[in-house]
This record gives sequence, C-alpha cells and structure tokens, in this order.
Amino acid sequence: MHAWPASEVPALPGEGRDLSIHDTATGGLVTLDPGPVARIYVCGITPYDATHMGHAATYNAFDLVQRVWLDTKRQVHYVQNVTDVDDPLLERAQRDDVDWVELAEQETALFREDMTALRMLPPRHYIGAVEAIPGIVPLVERLRDLGAAYELEGDVYFSVGSDPHFGEVSHLDAEAMRLLSAERGGDPDRPGKKSPLDPMLWMAARDGEPSWDGGSLGRGRPGWHIECVAIALDHLGMGFEVQGGGSDLAFPHHEMGASHAQVLTGEFPMAKAYVHAGMVALDGEKMSKSRGNLVFVSQLRRDGVDPAAIRLALLAHHYRSDWEWTDQVLREAVERLGRWRSAVSRPDGPPADALVEEIRDALADDLNAPAALAAVDRWVALQQEHGGEDTGAPGLVSRAVDALLGVAV
Repeated sequence: MHAWPASEVPALPGEGRDLSIHDTATGGLVTLDPGPVARIYVCGITPYDATHMGHAATYNAFDLVQRVWLDTKRQVHYVQNVTDVDDPLLERAQRDDVDWVELAEQETALFREDMTALRMLPPRHYIGAVEAIPGIVPLVERLRDLGAAYELEGDVYFSVGSDPHFGEVSHLDAEAMRLLSAERGGDPDRPGKKSPLDPMLWMAARDGEPSWDGGSLGRGRPGWHIECVAIALDHLGMGFEVQGGGSDLAFPHHEMGASHAQVLTGEFPMAKAYVHAGMVALDGEKMSKSRGNLVFVSQLRRDGVDPAAIRLALLAHHYRSDWEWTDQVLREAVERLGRWRSAVSRPDGPPADALVEEIRDALADDLNAPAALAAVDRWVALQQEHGGEDTGAPGLVSRAVDALLGVAV
C-alpha cells in the first residue's frame, strides 16, 4: 500500500532540540534521545468513513514529532497501518450495500488526499492489515506455542496473564479495563475465556465474511492488536521511540499490543514512550463515527477552507488536551493565517532568529504548539506596530513556520 507525497521541509539555521514528551506509561515527561534514526509507529484509520477532525488532530500531533526530529538532522522511520478489514468496515459496507474492499480503497484514497492537503509528512511504510496477514499468522502460532494463546471454538485468544508487564501502559484497574474492553471492540463476557480481558488474536472464518489461510490456525482473519504488532516489529523492531495514537487507544489497543510484543520477544518495553493525543468534541460529545457528530476535513476543503487554516485550528490546542471544534475555532484560525501571510509578504521585519528558537523550545517541550503560535503572533504584531529593517526576517519566519509547524504561508 502506498502513502501520500511528502511536502518539502525547509532547512533552518541553528540547532534543533531533543524532544521531551509525555509518556502515558510513566505518567510524566521523557526526553527522547534517538540515534541517527528516530522510530515512530502511529496507529492508522479503519477506512469506513472520511477523515474527521479527531483524526486530523491526532496525525497533526505526530507530524510535529517528526518535524522536531528532522530539525535535529535525524532521519525519521515512521510507520503507519490501515485496518482495512475489521467489523466496523464490514458493517458499513453491508449497510450501504457496497463491496468492503472498494469502500476501504475509496476511504483510504480520501485520507491520503486529506493528509496531503494538510501537509502531514507521510510514513516510510504504510501497511494494510490484509497485506500484513502473512506476517501475522506466524506470530499468533508462536504465541500459541509459547503457551500465551489458546483456542476457543476455533478462535485464538491471547492470555493477558502471560505478560508480567500487562497493565503498565494504561495503569487502569480491572473493572475499568473490562468496561473499556466491552466499549472498544473486546468481548469480556464471552464464556470460556481464561480472563474477560483476553483479546482475540485470530478470528475463525464466519459465514459471509472475508477470510484468509491461517496455516495451522485455519481460515480466518487477524485481531486488531496483533495487526499493529506484526507491522511494528517487522519494520521497527522492539524499543522504538514512540507508539502514538489517540487517547482512546491507550486501552485496550496499546496495552494489548505491548503485551503481545513483549511476550513474543522477551524484551521490555515495546516502545520508549506511549504518546496519546486528546479527543476532539462537537456539540459537547467526543467526535466519533458511531455518534455521527463529525466535521470532515474533505468537506471543509470542498467548502473552500484553506487547509493551512485547518492546520492552524489544530495547532491552537495542545495535543494532549480535549477540546471542542466550533465555528469560532475555525474563524480564529482563518484570521491568524491572514495576519501571518500578510506579515511574511512584507519586504522586511524585526529580526526573527530569536523567534525560531522560541518555536523550537516550545515544540521540544511536549509539543507545545499553542506557545509556538503565540511566539509567531508576537513577531507579527511587532512587525505591524514598528516595522523592521531585516530583509531576511519574513523569509526566515515563513520557512520556520513551514518546517516546524507544517503551515505554508
């Protein structure tokens, strides 16, 4: 599966900063010091609907991670999956009487268009669950051989008790885990499971649903968590820097994935930092496909909204915060974009070297994008009030905003 084209990232004078970022597993900031190649895995979409602002906010956060690392002259090895076979996709296809493969391809193509418009840097490897199946099957068989998986009526489950570190990503109690498991795709009430929390690794073939050859597992399709584990281990290995996604993925998805990988490899941890973006709400409720309260990036683009303004609306909120999308949020972003573009189009301005360092400092401090925007706002206001004599300043500001914030002005 191919990703989307990369926009050019301008090189900036000076030195980038090492990133300190909030790690859900430890509950505090960790300063990441990768080698020459920084590794990041971000969980991708289940393509049964278009990209909404909650998706965009999440991918914007991890785009900033990439940009901070690129500014330190590191290479970034970024991997993202597409869950192109799963219950929600099959249910939507059946509801709309369309082929599930065509639906997945259509929505994935639209996602690529949205990411391109928003200037999100693409992953080096963009892998679909279906194409990952040949690598998933041996992992499930290995877990079974290790005694960490068991069969139940043809399905294969992972035993969470096989990982001594289970629970160390989300730090939730058993009852909270059980409730979230039921809400987020698990089946804690299924009779016969060793633990209500045990997640499915391989679902035996069901009538009327797609299935694949699973070798000794029989025909079926993979569970959600093992999909990401197989892709991450194949392309990044253990101990990569950042496992990312929305805060709703901390449990069960990232918790289960970490346990799968740790049992498979005997190594700990799977990732050095588990990083989670906040949720975006509309009309007082979390924006989600199940509720239908969605604002789509593609619809905003069709309505003539500049993608740079959409990106500024996302950047105005700290990535870990929960916030609400409103017309006012977008209006303020459009106005900010206009001020910035007006400023960088002038022939000169106040010196901007210090501004570049302010943006770097803000982003290195847990991706504090609102502080970075405020710094640019101050430079723009100073230029408007007092002008300046530095003919190179507007160009430097334009390049810095593009390189570090992904906003084309």
